[in-house]
Amino acid sequence: MPDSNGSHFKIAARSSSSAVLLKLPRQQGGSLGFPAAASGEMDLNEWMANHMASNDTNQLPWRFEDIDFNLIDRAQIADREDLYFLLCASSFIESGSDLYTRNLAEYFAENEEVTHWLNTHWEVEEMQHGRALRAYIHAVWPQFDWDRAFGHFFAEYSQSCTVDEFEKTRALEMAARCVVETGTATLYRAIHDCTDEPVLKALTEHIRTDEVRHYKHFFKFFKLYNDVEGNGRLAVLGALVRRLIEIKNDDAEIALRHVYREIYPDALEDKARLRDISARVQRMVRRNLSADMCIKMLLKPLELPPRIQPGFQYPLTKLTQHVLFR
Repeated sequence: MPDSNGSHFKIAARSSSSAVLLKLPRQQGGSLGFPAAASGEMDLNEWMANHMASNDTNQLPWRFEDIDFNLIDRAQIADREDLYFLLCASSFIESGSDLYTRNLAEYFAENEEVTHWLNTHWEVEEMQHGRALRAYIHAVWPQFDWDRAFGHFFAEYSQSCTVDEFEKTRALEMAARCVVETGTATLYRAIHDCTDEPVLKALTEHIRTDEVRHYKHFFKFFKLYNDVEGNGRLAVLGALVRRLIEIKNDDAEIALRHVYREIYPDALEDKARLRDISARVQRMVRRNLSADMCIKMLLKPLELPPRIQPGFQYPLTKLTQHVLFR
């Protein structure tokens, strides 16, 4: 299918889902944003015109334009309401990354290395995740008005996504960012493992790989800042737990609620139905959760000696499962 610039995507596939192949990436760049119009909706054409400026210095590890969404096996996915909601909600959060990037760049403005990486790599890759998920959703569930639903989501989300919500020190905020990247890497691995639809498996593997790489950058910056700040393990643990709770209570809840609003506009007052759908989404993720990977990534900023890691691993595993997937 063509993208917004009229180019066509190409992907090779065999019967095995693991055989979905992408072409080598071409250069792609530009800072992408999704401003909401005053009415709560957004003009996608205006967004594309304003935010598709090229950036020849940045080359993406993969390009969603190289995926042929016509190869989606709709019979395997179209009736999965849990994935319908989860993919839509994930696409919203990913597509709001330009706002979060501006906030992070402001908070770390004194560090040119950090702000350069945020603006030229992290934001561009995160926004590509949103664009790719949006294209997948359009191919499988064309009735979903993504632009309108995202406009409503962003109008609310942008009010809660502020620098005031960051941790009090830069090292602790980098530790908190490790939590977010852990959550997204774990989530996309769970989606990858819960379906045999080949295009979605290939797409979520690319996104998961990006998120793990992003985690490594944030962890590197955490160590650099903490070498100066000297935060102890209890302070770091507090930052990790606070961000875990924030992810559960804010981003996911807002996104799922606006997906529900778009899919079931005549049942907005049926809170029980929304809770039931959210519970089914969480059960699906929990069944496919890679707890070992998640906990290892969460423990890493604590830099625990090997002899005491087991003592922390079990309670942190239970806390993570309770907070993220209850």
